[in-house]
Amino acid sequence: MQRHERGIALESGVSRVSVGYQVTSDHQLARLLQIGIVLEEVVEARAYHHHEEMGDDSLDEEIRDLLSHAAEESNEHRERLEAVIDRLDVDSVPFEEIEALVEAQYGQTKPEDFDGVLYDQLCNEETAYKFYDDVIEAIEASDAQFTIDREELLTTLRELREEEADGVEEVTRIMEGRE
Repeated sequence: MQRHERGIALESGVSRVSVGYQVTSDHQLARLLQIGIVLEEVVEARAYHHHEEMGDDSLDEEIRDLLSHAAEESNEHRERLEAVIDRLDVDSVPFEEIEALVEAQYGQTKPEDFDGVLYDQLCNEETAYKFYDDVIEAIEASDAQFTIDREELLTTLRELREEEADGVEEVTRIMEGRE
């Protein structure tokens, strides 16, 4: 498994998020998508953390594959979110500001707070799913016009949410198979 090059100071976990409002401008949308990027970085960093902490010898192939897939998927999700942000008519919010916001909102747990890799991964997948679900709901509740096509945006976010739902199902399947 390759180490994530960018690296982030966030080694903490994520917890449930609620967007709780309508998205009314490109700026708000970009900020939410930047939060999504940092959340995806947290998921990737935690997958690498577990892989490094446990090493190849103590991880069975199924969990190694799960962690590798989670890291690759998070990287792909970040790239897709960055592509959407690049198409919006906004100035970028400094990464450090978004990282601090994510730390305050989602950094309530640490990898060691869970009874194992699978519980931590399940929490990460569920949080990402809920985040995308909340962003979709906030966009649907808004009548704002964005510089990106609304349906294209919603399609992208729904695809990301579905991939996170698949991740929840996969982790759950593995957990149930080990009971």
